[in-house]
Amino acid sequence: MNKNKISIVILAAGKGSRMKSSKAKVLHTICAKEMLYYIIKASREISDDITVVIAHQKDAVQKAVSNNFNDINFVTQDDINFPGTGGAMKNISIKNEKVLVLNGDMPLITAKALDGFLHSSSDIVMSIFDLPNPDGYGRVIIEDKEVKKIVEQKDASEAELQVTTVNAGIYAFSKSVLDKYIPLLNNNNAQKEYYLTDIVSMARADGLSVSPLLVDEEQFKGVNSKKDLASAEEIMQKRIRTKWMESGVTMQLPSTIYIEEDVTFEGECIVENGCRITGSSKIINSHIKAHSVVEESIVKNSDVGPLAHLRPASMLEDSHVGNFVEVKKSTLKGVKAGHLSYIGDATVDEGTNIGAGVITCNYDGIKKYETIIGKNVFIGSDSQLVAPVTIEDNVMIAAGTTVTSGRVESGALAISRTKLRTIENFYHKFFKK
Repeated sequence: MNKNKISIVILAAGKGSRMKSSKAKVLHTICAKEMLYYIIKASREISDDITVVIAHQKDAVQKAVSNNFNDINFVTQDDINFPGTGGAMKNISIKNEKVLVLNGDMPLITAKALDGFLHSSSDIVMSIFDLPNPDGYGRVIIEDKEVKKIVEQKDASEAELQVTTVNAGIYAFSKSVLDKYIPLLNNNNAQKEYYLTDIVSMARADGLSVSPLLVDEEQFKGVNSKKDLASAEEIMQKRIRTKWMESGVTMQLPSTIYIEEDVTFEGECIVENGCRITGSSKIINSHIKAHSVVEESIVKNSDVGPLAHLRPASMLEDSHVGNFVEVKKSTLKGVKAGHLSYIGDATVDEGTNIGAGVITCNYDGIKKYETIIGKNVFIGSDSQLVAPVTIEDNVMIAAGTTVTSGRVESGALAISRTKLRTIENFYHKFFKK
């Protein structure tokens, strides 16, 4: 269906008390993106008229959406006077003849999964799925391929309790159905809320067509607790890894690898087991070795790890960063840092070798300072570079040196060591042997 043929309303007004959190439910994250982000992303593939209904922490929800999308409409629900899913649909301006109503706590929905709602000619399409154990769910009673009624478990007869078809909570309505029945909704129920499901009952009583649509439980999984959130993230992680493996990325023990939504790969890439790649990191023709962490960084034609850590705003090109090396907000081009080093707020040029135990001392307790290291610099083990400092091209830093001067000129050797003292027979005197 063309984008301009359907409107989408996403219900995101609820508190989500079962999350046991002060944060609005739809703002809890999966793979570093709010749940609501994924639903809007899928919706934008099929519609250009998307409305998000907000109430609880509405400013925070609107800000989170606006950080990623600039074409979304917002309506604030009067949840004091008109609570519930039916109350959420009041005062919404809809421009298309078909309206798809989604829930903001279903982050695993895809555009493809919504396809069945778009092509039905029924007045209402109602999502259902079959559960082996439907305990706790309202039952959907179907006769002659039409929804006859929805029965809450507490109101169901013995025969109805045997039904395994349950309501998945997603609906497609014709605009005329909403225009007619939204004003007729009431809150004459135990919860004193206005329910969309009552529209189904009223429409059925008036002889309108209500078609059931069997959907995949995984894609329409609601997230109501931290346990559900973790389960949904596992599914999303599998999708992300599968997408990149199908694009040519090699992953070793992929189930142990964590990759966030905005990470991208280009060319021939290998990611070994236990790695974590986050933010908008970009990996290009590179090898991320076991148990390394890459945060919001770019790695090009390089290898990282094992057990290395690239902190945000790092850029590696044609470089090797080995085990127990931490790089933070630094640019390395053509550099080798094999092990046990910290490189922070630095620019390091090609041909430079950073020995074991080398650190840039970039923080004086108040302010961060920059270290600039030129080409073909050899920095011996256990050296400290106290920033701000510039090491020019073709310099040697002797092992164990602390560089405190602001600049080491090209061609120089920098060395700071105390003279070695040897005290004969000290061992025997100390231990009285």
